[in-house]
Amino acid sequence: MIKNTQLITLMASLMLSFTTWAQLDSTPEPPKINASSYLLIDYHSGRVLAADNPHLQVEPASITKMMTAYVVFSEIKSGNLALDDMITISEKAWRTGGSKMFIEVDKQVRVEDLIRGMIIQSGNDACVALAEHIAGSEEVFANMMNQHANKLGMKDSSFRNATGLPAEGHLVSAHDVATLGKALIAEFPDLYHFYAEKEFTFNKIKQHNRNTLLYRDPTVDGFKTGHTEAAGYCLATSAMRNGMRLINVVMGTESEKARADESQKLLNYGFRFYETHKLYNAGDERIQSEIWKGEEETLSIGLAEDLFITIPKGSYEQLEANVDLPNIMTAPIQQGTQLGTLNIQLNGQVLVQKPLVALATAEQAGWWSRSMDGIGLWFKSFGDDE
Repeated sequence: MIKNTQLITLMASLMLSFTTWAQLDSTPEPPKINASSYLLIDYHSGRVLAADNPHLQVEPASITKMMTAYVVFSEIKSGNLALDDMITISEKAWRTGGSKMFIEVDKQVRVEDLIRGMIIQSGNDACVALAEHIAGSEEVFANMMNQHANKLGMKDSSFRNATGLPAEGHLVSAHDVATLGKALIAEFPDLYHFYAEKEFTFNKIKQHNRNTLLYRDPTVDGFKTGHTEAAGYCLATSAMRNGMRLINVVMGTESEKARADESQKLLNYGFRFYETHKLYNAGDERIQSEIWKGEEETLSIGLAEDLFITIPKGSYEQLEANVDLPNIMTAPIQQGTQLGTLNIQLNGQVLVQKPLVALATAEQAGWWSRSMDGIGLWFKSFGDDE
């Protein structure tokens, strides 16, 4: 039996966790940031471009509303809630302190208006109204927030309410906020646009989005500000330039201006010194390898997800790809089985290492073919020993 192994181009993955590696010589150090913690990542590759105390647990203030929105968007996506649904406003929602969208007790308000009140106007009253409608009470809604946080791997976070008003044990980290931001973009592309809207008028009261960078930087399209005395001034942002999207979280700065300025420094640094490329598509055949004792002579191998990689600008031509696969593969092999690894290197440093998987199932051949292949493998073992 004649078998051929063909090496084709390779691929890797869209990462849901963040990866980091040593600063490459061609890239300057990140700017100094005056904040209690911060994190700058590439959305597609997950690469960490700058960080300080990213897992520090801090009070999130109104950045909490990103998780409130995540739960609301999840309910819409699942069909349990619609943008045109009407919500009756409770006295508790109406009385909630802090920033408001100025809803009135016993009045009915569209879900879409409450979402804009929550995101653009940072209305605590809107958050409570949505929470009570979805879960029956804000306390149960907070449990839902924690369930979703756990699902997303937000290990530093614990939510006690839907608003971000101070509460014992109500904590997040910059890392978790970035994780949440990435999920909001990836899972709800049809709803993410609310974060880019600069103003909203309700009850004849116009309020402007508190995210200063929406007005300063046209590439910024999200996310949320936050401020309490204990939390300081916080800002989670996302921006896209030339197809490259960055997510940036700055916690605990000293003023509104500082949180915008420090966030802008990080975004400018990331876009100036790095570039992101999609190297390969998920599911495409990248290696066709010989398969013994199978109904087919070859097996298609690749990666399960897309590969994006973030590298210093100008270094794309220096990327190298190599694979590590066993010399002999024998049927049966189920689709999705890990068979080896893909390594992407830059100047001898491994940037990405991802599993190579079977893109199809290799069924076992009949008795005669298996016997013939068994003889072939026996002779092959002698050749490999030479």
